[in-house]
Amino acid sequence: MAAMKPRTGDGPMEVSQEGRSLIMRVPIDGGGRLVLEINKEEAESLKQCLIRAVGE
Repeated sequence: MAAMKPRTGDGPMEVSQEGRSLIMRVPIDGGGRLVLEINKEEAESLKQCLIRAVGE
């Protein structure tokens, strides 16, 4: 059986630099967090999508 990792809780939305990647942790409904590893180009694309979505 695979080792079970403890849940770290919801926590805040955060982004940290780890090596050449950005690690984004986003709280999700139902508990826990979605963890994404993205590069700077993907982060810039996400930024543009969010700007369009919120109208700024």
